[in-house]
Amino acid sequence: MNIITGNITSQNYKIAIIISRFNEFINEKLLSGAIDILIRIGNMEKKNITIIKVPGAYEIPIVAETIAKKNKHHGIITIGTIIKGETIHFEHLTSSITHNILNISVKNNIPIALGILMTNNIEQAINRSGNKLGNKGSEAATTILEMINIIKKI
Repeated sequence: MNIITGNITSQNYKIAIIISRFNEFINEKLLSGAIDILIRIGNMEKKNITIIKVPGAYEIPIVAETIAKKNKHHGIITIGTIIKGETIHFEHLTSSITHNILNISVKNNIPIALGILMTNNIEQAINRSGNKLGNKGSEAATTILEMINIIKKI
């Protein structure tokens, strides 16, 4: 039996982080968590991390597609926060973004970690950005490092 697993250390990997400016006070906490993991646990150098700021979560997929096609990064982390409002906009937005990010990842054979919070209210978003329920940015960074290593081993 052959079992393939990935570790979370980098080997001079280049990571792109796409972060939404909308809900910035939450997203900056997610970004800090991601960078902390990449540097402290993944042993990455800051020069190998590229941060791209976009207006909102809706703009993340087109930037992810552009990065993937350039073939200069080993993985992409997406960071954003979408909070449910009183309209159906939330359902369409979250579904479209996750579907597009998955397709970009598979089509371009590049791992993309989804660090986008999709919550019912602001309290849930705050709790998932480093307060009570961990930090989704940290989780996304751990995931991207592991996925890069798994893909390289395959």
